[in-house]
Amino acid sequence: MFEREELLRYYETMVKIRKFEMEAKRAREAEEILGNVHLYVGEEAVATGVCACLTPQDYIESTHRGHGHTIAKGADIRPMMAELYGKITGCCKGKGGSQHVADFSVGMLGANGIVGGGFGLAVGAALAARFQNSDAISVVFFGDGASNRGTFHESANMAAAWHLPVIFVCENNGIACSTIHATGGQQAVLGLSKRAVGYDMESYVVNGNDFFAVKAAMERLVKRARNGEGNRCGFLECQTHRALAHNVNDAQEVYRDPAAAWAKFVADDPIRNYERRCLAEGWLKQEDFGAVQTHVDELIQDAKQFAIESPYPDPEELYTDIYD
Repeated sequence: MFEREELLRYYETMVKIRKFEMEAKRAREAEEILGNVHLYVGEEAVATGVCACLTPQDYIESTHRGHGHTIAKGADIRPMMAELYGKITGCCKGKGGSQHVADFSVGMLGANGIVGGGFGLAVGAALAARFQNSDAISVVFFGDGASNRGTFHESANMAAAWHLPVIFVCENNGIACSTIHATGGQQAVLGLSKRAVGYDMESYVVNGNDFFAVKAAMERLVKRARNGEGNRCGFLECQTHRALAHNVNDAQEVYRDPAAAWAKFVADDPIRNYERRCLAEGWLKQEDFGAVQTHVDELIQDAKQFAIESPYPDPEELYTDIYD
């Protein structure tokens, strides 16, 4: 049974992700921000359901599509928006931009512009937690395309062999950039969770557009990772949908029908799914959703103004935060 405030908090997280992304889309198209912007629209239930099971001490490692993960882990959207604008008040002092957002204060170790670049970092974080005698666990988000990289197999093998508390969360939207995986030909196994068998991992396949399904499966994996014996790794395959193009400037009409992709998203929108479930169960009322939407609109506008009004870094900042 869920508490009302708990349900409202999860809903606010998903709405905050959606509205943050749509504002980032607008700003990129208006050239207010520069560089690639990869949007998380349509996958909000995955990040929210996974991070709902984590503590601030737990670690997550993200992808180039990392805004949603960062928000779900609890990061402040004001410095996040400023980071997209390249401002000194950004969470990475304006040096990372969209693809490298990070917030160590909430255990978000960073988005990653390299496909499959987060696997080793997540395993390293779990190993560090062991040396620190911490019960923190590590979670790495990745897409179906990244599951084909050697870094996945190397990291999964090490994590399993060393019994590290790492949970591999695959956001399987069936398309890696412009490569349609759902048709086959790019990978031998379409059911990606089958790969967990080779590393003796507990695994689940869920509807990634259903927050409650994601959270329920993740809770089981977190319990084993945090308190289990032997192989504490887990694999969660969330079957979801990328509503928009690979990035804001991607010509997706070359490889798929944008209208059809949007229609598919609308029919299985994770936020609408959440609303329908809460209404059907009598947990929340329609006016609750409206109040949250209004509140989040105010938060997004505040973050936007904060970013616009913040200064750019001084040129001397180029030489700071450098490791010899």
